[in-house]
Amino acid sequence: MGMLKSQEAVHTALSAGEIAGHPGLHAAIQQQSRLLLQIYDGNPRLASVFGTQHRWLMAQTALALHFRGDGRGMRSAQILDFVSRHGVASRNTADAFVKEMLKYGYARLLPQAEDKRTRPLEPTEASLDALHGWVGIHLATLDRLDHGQRLETFLGTQGALASLQPRIADGLLSSNRVRHPERTFSLFTWLNNGGLVMDWLIAGIEEADLDAERVATGIVSIAALAERLKLSRTHLARKLGDAEALGSIGWHGKRGQSVMWVSAGFRREYVTAQAVKLAIIDAAFDECFCARPIAALPAMPRIALAGAVHEAA
Repeated sequence: MGMLKSQEAVHTALSAGEIAGHPGLHAAIQQQSRLLLQIYDGNPRLASVFGTQHRWLMAQTALALHFRGDGRGMRSAQILDFVSRHGVASRNTADAFVKEMLKYGYARLLPQAEDKRTRPLEPTEASLDALHGWVGIHLATLDRLDHGQRLETFLGTQGALASLQPRIADGLLSSNRVRHPERTFSLFTWLNNGGLVMDWLIAGIEEADLDAERVATGIVSIAALAERLKLSRTHLARKLGDAEALGSIGWHGKRGQSVMWVSAGFRREYVTAQAVKLAIIDAAFDECFCARPIAALPAMPRIALAGAVHEAA
């Protein structure tokens, strides 16, 4: 017995332009940033492992290979070849990434292969839980924009993650705007936990005139921010200095001893990048849940995620 993935609801994926122009986007993205920071607080090491652009894309690639493997696992050679072929990172970088995943218990070897050199691997529960939370948070953001039921559908359908994530990965890897973000945004995407730095800046914006050229963030100390996100203070200060030189951030008084502000231009870059990512996720959701029937299976919702998102909404 089949059912429509949308449960007969009409859903049309939002475009990046529609998302970027939505009047409620800033509040939705602020909430998204706060929830992503909660994921970091729950497992800082795991979040840091995926804390740069190329690590994030390598993780998305590996997870897509896993889900498309029908339980057979993924092999290191597959990951290395795919990552290298799509220009995400070099084979050596990808190999180091896979070994790090195994070392910290975010991936494990499957026992069925006799040859250890070709033994397949799979993500552990910690990695899948983090991915589940990441997807759910972004679906909740989309729901806030159009009062949709994406998160409810996702949480209420067993196997949803395995079907949805590969489509998201395809969209991310094929998007030039994801792979080559704008100038200030790109400064932080290659910094360890750089995405979290931007999330922290956006989450801390004060409720003020959001159309102003400069809006205060509530951040004063570079050292405190570096410690909070387990970053090199020197490296973070250098990146913030580069962003300051572009006019994207600054301080209302003495640098490092007064409240930091972010410019309207940087906020536009952040909003654009988030809109592109959210549009990719929504297109994947539309294809996954609204295009084809799937077998009705009992749901296995992640209660912690559902509670966190709904409490914050």
